Amino acid sequence: MTAVTEYLGKNVRQYGIWGALVAIVILFEILTNGLLLMPNNVASLVQQNAYVMILAIGMVMVIVAGHIDLSVGSVVAFIGGLVAIMMDKWGLPWLVAVLLGLVVGALVGAWQGYWVAYVGIPAFIVTLAGMLIFRGLAIVLVGTTIAGLPPGFNAISNGYLPNSFGFMAGRDVVTVTIGVLALAGLVYSQARARRTLRKHDLAVEPFPAFVGKLVLFALLLGYLTWLLSGSNGMPIVLIIVGVLIVAYTFVLGRTVFGRHIYAIGGNLNAAIMSGVNTRRVNFGVFVNIGVLAAVAAIVTTSRAGAAVAAAGDSYELDAIAACFIGGTAVTGGVGKVSGAMIGALIMGVLNMGLSIMSVDPSWQKAIKGLVLLLAVAFDLLNKRRAGAS
Repeated sequence: MTAVTEYLGKNVRQYGIWGALVAIVILFEILTNGLLLMPNNVASLVQQNAYVMILAIGMVMVIVAGHIDLSVGSVVAFIGGLVAIMMDKWGLPWLVAVLLGLVVGALVGAWQGYWVAYVGIPAFIVTLAGMLIFRGLAIVLVGTTIAGLPPGFNAISNGYLPNSFGFMAGRDVVTVTIGVLALAGLVYSQARARRTLRKHDLAVEPFPAFVGKLVLFALLLGYLTWLLSGSNGMPIVLIIVGVLIVAYTFVLGRTVFGRHIYAIGGNLNAAIMSGVNTRRVNFGVFVNIGVLAAVAAIVTTSRAGAAVAAAGDSYELDAIAACFIGGTAVTGGVGKVSGAMIGALIMGVLNMGLSIMSVDPSWQKAIKGLVLLLAVAFDLLNKRRAGAS
């Protein structure tokens, strides 16, 4: 057990965030008299906070590269309004409008990426300008609320996968099947990663810690599957978020583009000396978050069933907070998609738990700000302790 204790002590930040999530869930489960983990509330938690997870995936790449993006909330409002106009005013099929919305998101990202990567203006200034520009355009586009959107579009956030295989012991078979496949994929990927590290004589976590981590993942995933299969089934938006998590975990961890992002954020001069095309990578990072902001816009507009100019208010702060709570370094070079997702879940549980308790929105913001401050302070103290030892 000494090796396990020593390993956990060295990685207290990584495992502490999991403990914080579990502690917050248990706390709000008690404070809400068991309402938080009711099946319908768990599905609502995913549907209401999918935008945080989607934006946090893009934001973690931006922060790891050493930048920040303050414009994603305004971009969500702009593209959400544009997609609604395409369907309501122009009469385009909802699928075509969604695809055009993604293209506009890429163009927005290219616009901001050009000023950052090729002109050299700091991302803080470029995206601050973008926040004003796209909020203004959203107000111009969406003068009044645009409602009455197609049912197929609204189902993106509010719908569930069809119950094609019926029920078994009162549980939706489709949801149970997806949960089992997700668990098998998780175990396989973790075992494969461990085998690869050992093959290259790199340090791996002690076997008891590895098994304990998998057991914890299995319990959490199994419990989530059990809850959802007993309710309305698998939310469509959860499938979208799951695919994005898997895809971007691969991009950041296994591709040249992902390694170059870490290299630029870790040491810009060393990355340039190593031949990394920093301009192209930075440009790609902003195009990417533009596309993900478009996905968040589609999910948000679908969830509301309408487009409003005030949509996406403070979304950028939620995404940035999720990244920092999840362990992304303020100075860049360090951060994972998985950590950002834990941070997004903590933000989501706070949102849901405080809403169930009917806490005033002003107090909700204050509490979330305090959680962010404590998370970053804990990260800094942990790094100082590690540096001193």
